[in-house]
Amino acid sequence: MSDVIAFLAKGGIIMYPLVLCSVIGLAVVCERAVSLRRKKVVIPEIVGVIRNIRGPEDIGLAASICEQHRGPFANIIRSGLNARDRSRDEIREVLEDTGRQETHRLERGLVILETVAAIAPLLGLLGTVIGILKVFNVISQVGVGQASAMAGGISEALITTVVGLSIGIPAVVAYNWLAKKVDGLILVMEKHSSSLLKIVSAFSTPSGGTRHAVRSK
Repeated sequence: MSDVIAFLAKGGIIMYPLVLCSVIGLAVVCERAVSLRRKKVVIPEIVGVIRNIRGPEDIGLAASICEQHRGPFANIIRSGLNARDRSRDEIREVLEDTGRQETHRLERGLVILETVAAIAPLLGLLGTVIGILKVFNVISQVGVGQASAMAGGISEALITTVVGLSIGIPAVVAYNWLAKKVDGLILVMEKHSSSLLKIVSAFSTPSGGTRHAVRSK
């Protein structure tokens, strides 16, 4: 451990923001990986209750199940159920508006991860430039014959580059993985929202009332 700390210390002042980037990036990846688990977002109990809606009398049960859970999917389905007395187009608009809002919740933290992926290599490059400047400063003072005097600047230049890339590359991979995961969850939620729209709109009359005798086949 002490060897690692000593190695990082040779990178100079740029190592501080690089270490901060690594901590922030790791925290975002861990939090999003846990929060974006499919069963935690697309809650099976809500999916089951949607499939079991057979008539207007089942809407209350579905709404109560949604009230017991929190999250984007539960909020979207709840909004559709609450708008059940409206026309089909109005229900669709409510679902779409709520979906857009909840999508931002799913994407929370991805902008931070994308920023870490972008600036970590740039910070490494900045450290490289600073290290090279130190080398040239040493050369101007003692000449090119003192290799040991230039070693500090060369080490700083190389270490910051390595660390910057070591943070940036995994951050890009993690961002792409999480972004794809979010896209997949959105598609699944849209599928179930469309199913809910078909079911709920079948219970409503064109004027916005509720058909009490309608049953899905």
